[in-house]
Amino acid sequence: MPGKVPRLTGEKAVDTFCKAGYVWHHTTGSHRILKHPDKSARLSIPVHAGCTVGVGLLRKQIRLSGLTVDEFIALL
Repeated sequence: MPGKVPRLTGEKAVDTFCKAGYVWHHTTGSHRILKHPDKSARLSIPVHAGCTVGVGLLRKQIRLSGLTVDEFIALL
């Protein structure tokens, strides 16, 4: 059974995706846009002070990144 999606702030989620090779590309409003040099996926992570990212949104971003939930948790 796959791991449970963790409850993270947007800042922590961005840091974790950066460990997976994604880099900050730009910011649009309160969303950080991340790109990977070798992949076509573009991730959009909302960053609001002290607020957690929704579980469904984070699961979708993990899937778009090509990682599994367990691989993402290992990068935390």
